[in-house]
Amino acid sequence: MKKSFRLDGLGCANCAAKMEKRISKLDGVSKVTVNFMTTKMVIEGEDEKMPMILEEAEKIIKKLEPQVVLGKG
Repeated sequence: MKKSFRLDGLGCANCAAKMEKRISKLDGVSKVTVNFMTTKMVIEGEDEKMPMILEEAEKIIKKLEPQVVLGKG
C-alpha cells in the first residue's frame, strides 16, 4: 500500500531527512520519501500494518517538528 501526505509547516530540511530515516525503520515500512522542497511524504508498507505505521509516523513528525500538520497528499 502506498500513502501520500502533505507536511504543512515543514521548515527544516535536516528534520525532513531525520523523519525519513526514523519512519523507514518502522515495522512494515518498505519505503518512505520525505521531500522538503514539495513538503510531500510518501509511505509504502504492508496494508495490514498501515494504521500503526501512520500513527507512529505522526508521533515521529510531531517530536521533530511540532508545528507540522499532516494533510492528505
